[in-house]
Amino acid sequence: MANLPKIYAPHEIEGKWYKFWQKNGSFHASATSEKPPYAIVIPPPNITGSLHIGHALDNTLQDCLIRWRRMQGYNTLWMPGTDHAGIMTEIIMERNLIDEGTSRTALGREKFVEQMWQWKAETSDYIISQLQQLGCSCDWERERFTYDDGFVTAVNTAFLHLYNQGLIYQDTYMGNWCPHCNTVLSNLEVEPIEINGNFYHIRYPVKDSEIVLEIATTRPETMLGDTAVAVHPDDERYQHLIGKTAILPLCDREIPIIADAYVDTEFGTGALKVTPAHDTNDYEIGSRHNLEQLTIFTQDGYINENAPKKYVGLSRWECRERVVEDLQNLDYLVKIVPHRHAVGHHDRCGTIVEPTISPQWFMNVRPLAQRAIEATQKGDIKFVPERETARFYHWMENIEPWPISRQRWWGHSLPIWYCSECEVITAAMEMPQQCECGATDFHQDEDVLDTWFSSGLWPFATMGWPEETEELKTFYPTSVLVTGWDILFFWVARMIMLGLGCMDEVPFRTVYLHGLVADEMGQKMSKSKGNTIDPLETIDTYGTDAFRFALANASTPHPYVPLLESQIESGRRFANKIWNAARFVLMNLEKYPMPTGADPIDIEQETLEITWIQSRLSDTIKRTTDALENFRFYEAAQTLYAFLWHEFCDWYLEFTKQRIAQGEPAALWIAADTLEQTMRLLHPFMPFLTEEIWQQLPLNRTDNTEEKISVTVAPWPEPKGEDLIAETTMATLMKVIESIRSIRGELNVPIGASVEVHIQAPSSEVRERLETYLGQYLPALTRMTSITIAESLQKPPASAEAVIGDLAIYVPLADVIDLEAEHARLSKRHQQATNDVAAAQKTLDNPNFIQRAPEKVVSQKRALLERLITEQEKLARSLAMLTESRG
Repeated sequence: MANLPKIYAPHEIEGKWYKFWQKNGSFHASATSEKPPYAIVIPPPNITGSLHIGHALDNTLQDCLIRWRRMQGYNTLWMPGTDHAGIMTEIIMERNLIDEGTSRTALGREKFVEQMWQWKAETSDYIISQLQQLGCSCDWERERFTYDDGFVTAVNTAFLHLYNQGLIYQDTYMGNWCPHCNTVLSNLEVEPIEINGNFYHIRYPVKDSEIVLEIATTRPETMLGDTAVAVHPDDERYQHLIGKTAILPLCDREIPIIADAYVDTEFGTGALKVTPAHDTNDYEIGSRHNLEQLTIFTQDGYINENAPKKYVGLSRWECRERVVEDLQNLDYLVKIVPHRHAVGHHDRCGTIVEPTISPQWFMNVRPLAQRAIEATQKGDIKFVPERETARFYHWMENIEPWPISRQRWWGHSLPIWYCSECEVITAAMEMPQQCECGATDFHQDEDVLDTWFSSGLWPFATMGWPEETEELKTFYPTSVLVTGWDILFFWVARMIMLGLGCMDEVPFRTVYLHGLVADEMGQKMSKSKGNTIDPLETIDTYGTDAFRFALANASTPHPYVPLLESQIESGRRFANKIWNAARFVLMNLEKYPMPTGADPIDIEQETLEITWIQSRLSDTIKRTTDALENFRFYEAAQTLYAFLWHEFCDWYLEFTKQRIAQGEPAALWIAADTLEQTMRLLHPFMPFLTEEIWQQLPLNRTDNTEEKISVTVAPWPEPKGEDLIAETTMATLMKVIESIRSIRGELNVPIGASVEVHIQAPSSEVRERLETYLGQYLPALTRMTSITIAESLQKPPASAEAVIGDLAIYVPLADVIDLEAEHARLSKRHQQATNDVAAAQKTLDNPNFIQRAPEKVVSQKRALLERLITEQEKLARSLAMLTESRG
């Protein structure tokens, strides 16, 4: 017992066992093996600092799968690594530079990139250490980085492969531009956020007439770049103006009035200002009518020289204020109408994006998207939950060309070279020796690739592609991808398309898309909302295993999965419960050592509780395995919790204590065997606790030396069959015992008092079971003087009653408690509970409270009311029982 301290202190064992696993190579996969392969590639965390709660959930679930499959005998590879994270990492570095009194541009590209590599060196190791603290059993010998030398080769190879197929091309097009980050963005990187704005109604005079067109816009500053006014060709209000000319206010420019079917006659005034250089829809209109594309913004969002001089140099927002002021002063402003609408923001830095025309590199993903759809329809890829399949199809069927170039410095350079003489483009791994024009001087494209392009190669580039490695032969396609549903399009879809494009094979067979961690109100956790849980602080407070178990238990199949601190506290109590159970078993094994041999007991030593616990263990093994097979982590966690806490600890160990007191150790030996198997079942969820206990149990009966080393490589338990008769019998006994204990507890029967028990059991079969076994087990759990079991009997005077189906249980109380005093006590408590329920209900019935109180407060008050009602009902039952017993 000296090896298992009285108090469970997780921090004293976690580091010890992780070092042990690493020293023994427990996590390393073989490139070639006779074992069936099972592979997961980790969604590489960004090198932006600490892991967040989403990482904790994601990696806990992956580790559960890997540890489980490893124990099942698979050759398991969990490929770890980190992502250079492009724009996001640059933003963090730029903030750091500002704090230091300098900037990215002041440093210059070369020195800035050097600083980024220093940042990577500092943060990457820290991130890996956090994953290890979480217990992640990754193959650390194969750790990769999306910008390491091997990845540079893979990225360039993929780019050239797709370029030569005609899927990557250069074009000038309207895209999303971030004025803060000075780069183009894909649609996925733009987050629409509702903001309060206005509709500005502006007069546009028609040339050589008294007619004035009223046009409404939410962005009056962009009128400086208008090159037309559009109306619907069938709109009778404006048909006579089509082909005429309008005068652009503030600019004194003439612009045509054109007809285009895009214009919605029911929206606004039915007349539309057209700014082809600064609106996506206007760009399309402008392309159809060959309108001038007049750019009025600089790349960082200031007014350029194409606008009237008085506005040049103003920011977008300063210009808006000046334009509105001038329109008002010159009587061009009709009215301002408040309007709430969604505006696109860069999902990384939060800046409002600007639709901008610029030359970019694009990838035509439609052919690959079609192949991805077909692969899914054939069953090559399965999405879990199934509802995500329809979402995947919808996106892929409506996919647009992917802008893959970014105007940044930190990232993979495009393998594109320009001749300095003739500007001819050459796509090549290295700088060409000579251009077709004879020149030998080249410069590389200054753009970098979208981070999602390199991370889209993750499943196969991490395994050595473009080389034909043994890892690729063994582990590709990988078995499952585990990630949040929110990056289905950002990352998952692109991995599927790039896998098909480069490997001619899907990258994984199953995609499990889990929910996002939320607070108790169902709101996604985020630092900006201040509602997040810090994984490292939580681990420091509760221990890794408690945290992991709570995460797995919370991972229900919903888009947002609430994680409460009370759930993590529950995980810690569960760990303590197991620890104390293990201490009890080990302490008694010192007195009654386990017998040697394959089986802990002989068949003649088997008692009902032994048959029952072995049957329940077999069912638990089946249900846990099935839950993991179907990615129902919460169900597996709850199954193990129910078995260990309630059936094993609360019942079986209590029976075992009685058997030990009688000098019968067989139940103890089965307790040890059961505990050993449940430690294996629980290991994927709580690896440190289970290893510590498993190592202490004298039950490593496998002949495989490797499997004796650690529970990490011990075989996954196999079910041995259930005994339904034993389970039914024990279920009846447990209900009877629970009813008797409930009567004692609710009616305040003193702990030391013994009671009589009378049971009416009409069924002869049930009577026989009760007569055979109840006398054996009831004394272990409650004090009693006698048990009477009969087919029919009269209710004894002053008795409390419990009914279970056709069973009636009577416990005489006259000589055990003061009936009058207890009735008075319960009456007082019931009245107080009734008052509390009425007060809580009154608060919730108050519409002012519901409307004005924070949602969290209202939710807490509702939960309180539910608890109060439950307590009130319990007291009412006890009071009724006592009233009957008083006669």
